[in-house]
Amino acid sequence: MKILKLVLIIIGVLLIAFGLYNAFVPQEVVAIGPLEVSAKEGLNSQTLAMIGLGVLALVAGAFMRKR
Repeated sequence: MKILKLVLIIIGVLLIAFGLYNAFVPQEVVAIGPLEVSAKEGLNSQTLAMIGLGVLALVAGAFMRKR
């Protein structure tokens, strides 16, 4: 159970970090010579789902009891 708890916590932190990175860091869309266009997608449903699953995994790992 200790290993499962640790894995859930690590996965939760990684999912939250990756979701926040995708939400707030602009992604380069077009680069033609000196002209670069970047766009910020913001919080879409995939990003929110990733953050939500991360929170769920983090909470499950934090409250898992020893048997």
